Amino acid sequence: MTESSPVHELPIYRRIADRLRGEILSGELHDGDRLPGENALMAEYGIARATARQALAVLINEGLAVPRRGSGVYVRLFRPIRRHGSRRLSREQWGQGRAIWDADARGRAYTVDQVQIQREQASEEVGHILDSDEVWVRRRRYLVDDRPVQLAASYFPAELVEGTAVVLPDTGPGGVYARLGDLGHPPAHFTEEVRARMPHPREVELLGLPAGTPVISIGRTAYTAEGRPVEHNEMVLDAASYVLQYDFDA
Repeated sequence: MTESSPVHELPIYRRIADRLRGEILSGELHDGDRLPGENALMAEYGIARATARQALAVLINEGLAVPRRGSGVYVRLFRPIRRHGSRRLSREQWGQGRAIWDADARGRAYTVDQVQIQREQASEEVGHILDSDEVWVRRRRYLVDDRPVQLAASYFPAELVEGTAVVLPDTGPGGVYARLGDLGHPPAHFTEEVRARMPHPREVELLGLPAGTPVISIGRTAYTAEGRPVEHNEMVLDAASYVLQYDFDA
C-alpha cells in the first residue's frame, strides 16, 4: 500500500488510525498495549514518517492512546464519565446525604486527593459573583478508577461559612450543599458556563494529560431561592474522560 490514493478515499493516515481504533474498541488491543510504532507503520504501509506520526496523533488526540517518552504510544482505554448536568445537582441527591459524585461515578471507584482549604482574598471576578471580599476556598482533585479526571476549586462567602463544616476536610453526608442547607441557605438554582480550551502546564501535570488533549472548563454558581449566591465552583475536566449530558423540555 502506498501513500497515494484516489481523491474519494480518506487520507492514508486516517485509514491507519481507523484500523487501529477498530482494534482498540473491539478488544483486540487492550489498555496498556503498545501500538505499532512509526517505523513499523512505515514498513507496513510504505509511508513517510510524518504520515505515520499523523496516524498515531489521531488516536492520541481522541484520548485512545498516550505517548510515553522514549518508549512508544500505548492504548489508553477509559470508559467516559457521563456527567448529567441537572441530575447530579438535584436536592434529591445531596438532600438525602448522597455525594454529587455518586451520580457521576455510578458505582465506579472514585477518590478525592490534594485537598486544600483556606481563607483568602477573593479575586475581582469571584468577589463580584459572591458579593464578598473574603472567601473560603476548597481545592481538590478527583480520580475515577485511579485516573485523574477533574480539578475543582469551590469558593464561599467567608462570613457565611466561617466556623462551619463547610471549611472542614470532611463536610459530612451530602457535602457542602447539605451543610449550606443546615445553615438555612440551601441551593435552589444553579447556573453553569461551559467552554473548551487547551490546558495550562500545571493542569497538564495534575491531570496527566497526553499532548494535544483539551480540557473542559466549567464555572458554576449556586444561588438560594432568594437569589443569594452561596458558592462559585471552577472546574477543569479532562475532555477525553467525559460525556456531558443535559436534558431539556421543549
